[in-house]
Amino acid sequence: MRVKICGLTTAPTLEAALSAGADMVGFVFFPKSPRHLRLAAAPELAAMARGKAEIVALMVDPDDAMLDMVTAALGPDLLQLHGKESPERVRQIRDRVRRPVMKALGVASAADLAPVAAYAEAADRLLIDAKPPAGAALPGGNGVAFDWRLVKGFAPKRPWLLSGGLGPGNVAEAIRLTNAPGVDVSSGVERAPGVKDEAMIAAFVAAARGAAA
Repeated sequence: MRVKICGLTTAPTLEAALSAGADMVGFVFFPKSPRHLRLAAAPELAAMARGKAEIVALMVDPDDAMLDMVTAALGPDLLQLHGKESPERVRQIRDRVRRPVMKALGVASAADLAPVAAYAEAADRLLIDAKPPAGAALPGGNGVAFDWRLVKGFAPKRPWLLSGGLGPGNVAEAIRLTNAPGVDVSSGVERAPGVKDEAMIAAFVAAARGAAA
């Protein structure tokens, strides 16, 4: 079971994620998000996490200049693409940054899983997330879930994480229903948009571990 805490922006909440045993810690570089991390703050947080958890940089349809700046500032272990990047663009990014790439795919119906095969050929990992509501400003972190039964028995060619509307109270059910090998949370461990709650982080990790065991 891989547990990812995403959208971290402060040293105390990052430390809470590391202390709880999170396998992956995510940092968002997307100005429209309340979880956006300034490039200037990235090196300090990366230094805290280096060697303790996998460092993930989340971007949305980044151009090459953005890729270079984030990679230089954070030194991520993994890039997470949360926009409308095509499989070909995923390959280009992977080749440019010379790091593994995880592609997020929004799901609301079975038809939304159709592109999985093409992205599994281009990316190293997949993130299956809830498709954002109509009119949403953010591609993820909206706190909504999808029908987890859609990915029951899901077995793509790449490792994958389940996301979308997860929290301490429902992550165990989600794991039992989908048998997901990993889970990702952002807004589900916040007391306000972009404000992580240290106790909720610990509770989420513990619930995921308990369900996996």
